[in-house]
Amino acid sequence: MPAPSRRAVRGAGLAVLAALAFGGCSVPAEEADDRPLVVTTFTVIADLVSEVGGERVRVESITRVGAEIHGYEPTPGDLRRAQDAALIVDNGLGLEAWFEQFLENLDVPRVVASEGIEPIAIAGTTAPNPHAWMSPVAAESYVETIRAALTELDPEGEAEFASNAAAYSAELRALAAELTASIDTVPESSRVLVTCEGAFSYLARDLGLAEQYIWPVNAEQQSTPQRIADTIRVVREREVPAVFCESTVSADPMLQVAESTGARYAGELYVDSLSEPDGPVSSYLDLLRYDLALIVDGLTS
Repeated sequence: MPAPSRRAVRGAGLAVLAALAFGGCSVPAEEADDRPLVVTTFTVIADLVSEVGGERVRVESITRVGAEIHGYEPTPGDLRRAQDAALIVDNGLGLEAWFEQFLENLDVPRVVASEGIEPIAIAGTTAPNPHAWMSPVAAESYVETIRAALTELDPEGEAEFASNAAAYSAELRALAAELTASIDTVPESSRVLVTCEGAFSYLARDLGLAEQYIWPVNAEQQSTPQRIADTIRVVREREVPAVFCESTVSADPMLQVAESTGARYAGELYVDSLSEPDGPVSSYLDLLRYDLALIVDGLTS
């Protein structure tokens, strides 16, 4: 008898979670807060929704700070929270591998935040790179999609959502200019961004950076000796001064690259998750500023 597929196993697991979540285990309603609840798949999207929604909505992220988003395994608590939502917002573009089956257990409106984005293909494939939010230019499209969805959810808040979205979009444009000015301080020969995951294609496009990464998307399980060897070759050929990894995955493969090439391991970049409120990237704008500061420091030191 053939073993069940990974998809079948995951589907069965979500069905069990649905039974646990909805089978008589109730959660008290928020008595003091009757604002509509918007649930997002990860913390970066939650911050964008909060910026546009302001005080008119409650926002919660399914995944917690520091979670690996691509292969996340939902819990019964996640389903319980999501069933009470007035709206669920996901990134789309294949980022959340678990989300479509998760959604099958819910009867909640859904909006895809990346809708309307012109995707960059993952190198060597036709599949979209899902990390479009890493570009402040693309993030303006996210903001507009979120504004439209919140307005449909709460028409009385239309003016407030429009005002919030306009103000935040202005911040994004200012940040894009700030990042461009920052990268201009890096010598052109050093403008190569070497990371564990290929999560920076949109930002690299904005800033004119060449890219090299060990795996294209998802998690460190995609690291192979050949991918590491290819990255070592590029770092040596381009004389890249520093290499980086991401905060939600193991840096071990990149540490191997650094050891083999003499490049400096310059630290962890944030992509799929914000930090705790008292951490270095408690907001999306902080995330981009932090990452660029770390990149510029690494490539100019």
